[in-house]
Amino acid sequence: MSEETDREFRPVNQILGAQPSLGPIPADQIFPWLVIILAAYLIVNGVFGGIFADDFQRWLWTALIAGWGIATWWILSGGRSWRFLSKFIGVPTWTRGFARYYSLLEVNHEAENRKTKHKGRRSRK
Repeated sequence: MSEETDREFRPVNQILGAQPSLGPIPADQIFPWLVIILAAYLIVNGVFGGIFADDFQRWLWTALIAGWGIATWWILSGGRSWRFLSKFIGVPTWTRGFARYYSLLEVNHEAENRKTKHKGRRSRK
């Protein structure tokens, strides 16, 4: 009877190990998004506030800049950011090439190496 109970599956709480979230928004993204929204508001209404004719344009540009900043932050720091960013890694191009080494110091090491090799061989004999 104890063998039968060991073979049965045990229920597991699926929430264990999950990242906290508010719906589709991960909890670790909320504070940075609030900072991005505040910065967008300050940039549009504080710095460039006099450029826009009415409030609708200000709020439209605030929403556009905040949306752009939030999307960028989510792509760069999200849980699965590697899925998007790995598409931009270039594939290396492998080529074979043969080039002669030229010293930048104008020292001819090859001639010196040849002399030492020949001297070493002659002295051994």
